Amino acid sequence: MDKGMNQLLQWSIENSEATRNDPSAATGSIDERPSARSINQDAINSLFGGPSDAELMKQSIAAIESSDLSLENKLVAFDNFEQLIETIDNANNMESLGLWTPLIKQLDSTEADIRKMAAWCLGTAVQNNVKAQERMMVMGAIPALVRLALEDTSEPVRKKATYAISSEIRNYQPACDVALQLLPEEFRANEKVDAEDMDAVDKVMNSLRERKM
Repeated sequence: MDKGMNQLLQWSIENSEATRNDPSAATGSIDERPSARSINQDAINSLFGGPSDAELMKQSIAAIESSDLSLENKLVAFDNFEQLIETIDNANNMESLGLWTPLIKQLDSTEADIRKMAAWCLGTAVQNNVKAQERMMVMGAIPALVRLALEDTSEPVRKKATYAISSEIRNYQPACDVALQLLPEEFRANEKVDAEDMDAVDKVMNSLRERKM
């Protein structure tokens, strides 16, 4: 039984027990009923046949990779994907779904808007998420993001790449060390930056944001 259906079954059992103990609960408004443990969207989709978040994530990446879709439609797919991975569980599922590699690949797109959205999604995926931070570092995205932040001709791309780097290195020392080794000395002044020192991280990131091409 999948996770959504299992949760749905558990919710049903709890609410059936509540109704047996208090028959009046069945006639009350939803807000007044006793067992208000909510069920997630995946559980509802399991009941009514809608796609799970995992399926929507895979569909979004497939659309982004498609050679048949317009740039506009790909950007819509990126926007949908970014909203989905705002949830930590969904961001962590990117590994099992095999979505890190195709997402990182978009950093090399010839379209500036695609590079921007790819960096944005990476920044969202790793924000306050150590598991995703570790995965992004292992997958080798940091050098590509540093290159975009330093060299891309599009200012929006540079800004989103900087955002992604900032999200990646905060409170995660291994990624912080990797990123700082790739940045010119002017950004690190030969000093080791503590990833948990937000003032020190902000100093580096602000210098990168303010850098002129």
